Amino acid sequence: MNNPIQNLSRRGFLQGAAGLTLGLSLPAFAAKAGAASAQAAATSFEPTPFLRIGADNSVTVLSKHLEMGQGTYTGLATIVAEELDAAWVQVKVEGAPADAKRFNNLAFGPMQGTGGSTAMANSWEQLRQTGATARAMLVSAAAKRWNVPAAEITVRDGVLSHAASKRKATFGELAEAAAAEAVPAKVSLKDPKDFRLIGKHAPRKDSFAKTNGSAKFTQDVHLPGMLVAVVAHSPRFGGKLKSFDARKAKAIKGVVDVVAVPTGVAVLATDTWTAKKGRDALSVEWDDSTAFKLGTAEMQALYHALAQNPGLVARKEGDAPAALAAAGTRTIKASYDFPYLAHAAMEPMNCVVQRTADGLEVWNGEQFQTVDQGALAAMFGLPPEKVVIHMLYAGGSFGRRASTQVDYIREAASIVKVSGTTAPVKLVWMREDDTKAGYYRPMFHHALEASLDAAGNIQAWRHRLVGQSIAKGSPFEAFMIKDGVDGLSVEGASNLPYAIPNLQVELTTPADIPVPVLWWRSVGSTHTAYSTETFLDRLAAAGKQDPVALRLKLLEKHPRHSAVLRLAADKAGWGTPLAKGKLGERRGRGVAVHESFHSFVAQVAEVTVAADGSIKVDRIVAAVDCGMAINPDNVRAQVEGSVGFALSAALHGEITLKDGVVEQGNFGEYAPIRINEMPKVEVHIVASAEKPTGIGEPGVPPTAPAVANAIAAATGKWVTRMPFLTDALKA
Repeated sequence: MNNPIQNLSRRGFLQGAAGLTLGLSLPAFAAKAGAASAQAAATSFEPTPFLRIGADNSVTVLSKHLEMGQGTYTGLATIVAEELDAAWVQVKVEGAPADAKRFNNLAFGPMQGTGGSTAMANSWEQLRQTGATARAMLVSAAAKRWNVPAAEITVRDGVLSHAASKRKATFGELAEAAAAEAVPAKVSLKDPKDFRLIGKHAPRKDSFAKTNGSAKFTQDVHLPGMLVAVVAHSPRFGGKLKSFDARKAKAIKGVVDVVAVPTGVAVLATDTWTAKKGRDALSVEWDDSTAFKLGTAEMQALYHALAQNPGLVARKEGDAPAALAAAGTRTIKASYDFPYLAHAAMEPMNCVVQRTADGLEVWNGEQFQTVDQGALAAMFGLPPEKVVIHMLYAGGSFGRRASTQVDYIREAASIVKVSGTTAPVKLVWMREDDTKAGYYRPMFHHALEASLDAAGNIQAWRHRLVGQSIAKGSPFEAFMIKDGVDGLSVEGASNLPYAIPNLQVELTTPADIPVPVLWWRSVGSTHTAYSTETFLDRLAAAGKQDPVALRLKLLEKHPRHSAVLRLAADKAGWGTPLAKGKLGERRGRGVAVHESFHSFVAQVAEVTVAADGSIKVDRIVAAVDCGMAINPDNVRAQVEGSVGFALSAALHGEITLKDGVVEQGNFGEYAPIRINEMPKVEVHIVASAEKPTGIGEPGVPPTAPAVANAIAAATGKWVTRMPFLTDALKA
């Protein structure tokens, strides 16, 4: 979600890998561009929907994917610029409009959206073809102008040259002529050995704007006559508005209107602070007769009870129940509890909506264009194309802005609709709104049982999971839930790569839990990697086997898993003694390896546990295979950021409910890790000629289990509940 749909990405990635949709989008659009008027052609050359070359020599890449801090704009621009042979300094990036016909995510299809770490993977061939197509048309135009063979023309850093005649021309000088050229039916792509940008250092395209303040986020939108809305929500999920008194709110200078909307009571004002003061002055009575009123402890008890019985089978190899029954005392059991987690993006949810003469206009950090556009069109009885969406930068998401229910965007639109205003309305959620009003990574309970033979080899493995479904009730339910099993709930467990003769994975989805859930950075792998990798370490200890050696033995048929594991272990100095800590400190080293979003990541963690049980993660060594690394610096940055994100959850993250009310609000109660808690992170990238795969999310899953395994190595205590409780680790 960076978001969110691994099953979608698996399904569509194969389609995208089989061949580019040039026939669908490139020729038709390019033919239109080639037949455009001379005036339009003189302004720019638009050979595909993804590229515009101006007479001013600018090269503009239109990104169909949201830039939310993950480096999408830089990666997509790099692919185009490489095949085009543009100078990096002349390349800029703009967010593409909402139009699935032109800007379809090939991994989701037919749908425009960003998530599931698919941006580079689904754009790789498409944008290479874009750059090569534009280059070929520029070369053809130059060859005709100079009356020389096209094969004799070279392109470098945005300049076309003919050595024999010493002629040169920039892209801008040839833009008009190139626009009139026929679109080639087939173009040649570069041999990777000739890459000058891909795999090399290229400064990020969004850094300068984000450092000088010119980057436009939703909060930066200020339109003439704009109103700001803040909404009072029910403190309980399922609570409904019973009545409200707005007299005190309306008495505040700057408050323009107060309206009831489906999600609560909205206060519209001339600025954010006034809207908040107006909301605080409201007197609201909620109807909790049908609201959810369970607390975390009651839900955990329910989940534990459900795990005592078999669930729906998500994977079956051999006969795990029979093998476990026959194992006798050679069985090991463990159970794990994972809390709800908030996304806690630095920019809380917000959106600007304005009614126009014949439609709707929207400004926001847009992640799910097609879903959001369709929902708003249905709300106002409009054709989708009349809902114009301006995609701005987003200050993080981690899956939150890819809401299948279009929650906060619908809320903004409902305020416009109910109030009847023609003024633009900016909906602003405060941090507390964002934390308390959903959506969350689902709470889960895992119960695992395995058996060993006399030599310590794993003979059977049964894994039961209990937790809410993300896909149920969403537009993706039909193909993400098979035979009652939500693939997002069991990913990372149902595709466990280890060679175990008897393996069974089961899922139970509890009914009547209305707490809103959504994909959270790395989705199901956030909890399955933890339970499987820490349980495997427990089995290694029981069988007196080295954790790395055991994994390698079980991964003989998975060379990419094995390669990252070996690399991480080697770079971390696995098997060598750690330096001793201070008096009373215990130190340990742990490992984990996991595949998600078609990428493979292994991590080795070094930790220090003090006598009082406090944990200091000293070092994380990561090895990653994400196919060809388009921007290695960005790959490293994403893995480093993933480590920080994962540690925030492992050390501190927890959303709890009491009588149905979320107990956390701001960062004081839901804290990310601080800079002094961030370990040294080393990232090693496996050189690969494979097509690029995801990197925004795969660095998250291995971190917590690697740290937990290091804690166990240091203390002999297995951590089965997150966040880690230091009291349980006291010497």
